[in-house]
Amino acid sequence: MIKVGIVGGAGYTGGELIRLLLNHPEASIHFVYSTSNAGNPLHKVHADLFGETDLLFSAELSNDIDVLFLCMGHGDAAKFLKENAIASSIKLIDLSQDFRLNESAVFNDRTFVYGLPELNKDAIVHAQNIANPGCFATAIQLGLLPLAKAGVLADIYTTGITGSTGAGQGLSNTSHFSWRANNIEAYKTLAHQHVKEITQSINQLQIDDALSVNGEGRGLHFVPWRGDFTRGIYISSIVEIGLPFDEVKHLYQSFYADAAFAIVSDKMINLKQVVNTNKCLIHLEKQGNKLVVHSAIDNLLKGASGQAVQNMNLLFGLNEKAGLKLKASYF
Repeated sequence: MIKVGIVGGAGYTGGELIRLLLNHPEASIHFVYSTSNAGNPLHKVHADLFGETDLLFSAELSNDIDVLFLCMGHGDAAKFLKENAIASSIKLIDLSQDFRLNESAVFNDRTFVYGLPELNKDAIVHAQNIANPGCFATAIQLGLLPLAKAGVLADIYTTGITGSTGAGQGLSNTSHFSWRANNIEAYKTLAHQHVKEITQSINQLQIDDALSVNGEGRGLHFVPWRGDFTRGIYISSIVEIGLPFDEVKHLYQSFYADAAFAIVSDKMINLKQVVNTNKCLIHLEKQGNKLVVHSAIDNLLKGASGQAVQNMNLLFGLNEKAGLKLKASYF
């Protein structure tokens, strides 16, 4: 059994990770670290775990584990690693954005591999430390990577809507129910933090015709939206492309032929198909030279904790789908 430690287990992503690992056939949770909840049962924070586990939150760390998941706020993971001596033999999977970009991937003698399996599977298998991708970044990238591999991406115009869990568990003016209900709002227009992450991955495949990372010239133009639902992300990306539609569809089917969770659909997709799963569904439409790529994920699973478990499976040579055969919450 893989011995697992979790830091920051009181938030949404921590809760989802705990639920997945409690039912994982090859993993055992040894501690869930939270100084603010130390001594409390996990179900005091995650009420659905009542009757599922007797584990308590711990105020102590242990190096007697195989892998440590960092489910912390952006900037907090780097701070945690500075302040705590984690044995070099322990594999790290970080769910923050602290180590996703190339310029921040080396930290305290640890090198982090960007953990998008559909892009970096071979590197993940041989890695020691993983920087788990962002939720918007995952959904957008999986909609665009086949085109990047073909070297045909120029300007990309993307809109995406996310559920309230994407803002984390802490309350704010734009995350509580009375504001979100029957409401919608654009935010961080053309300036979302995931743009650099997405562009980095596109340029990894489209080396000879790289896109700009600073918002000037050809590149990704992204408008995110806050939706009035709790979980899930739905993306629509528009690109200009001269290839015949059958050839475009073949690009996608070939790119994802061996992917565990990225699935190309001939029919229009919807959010309920992916909520509570680790899937990314992709659908293509074309009018003239305009290609529209729709992609949908659960922001807490394929966009966070589910993908983290997928990466753990790859790190330890397990079946990529282990512990992740989940049913969509369709009704």
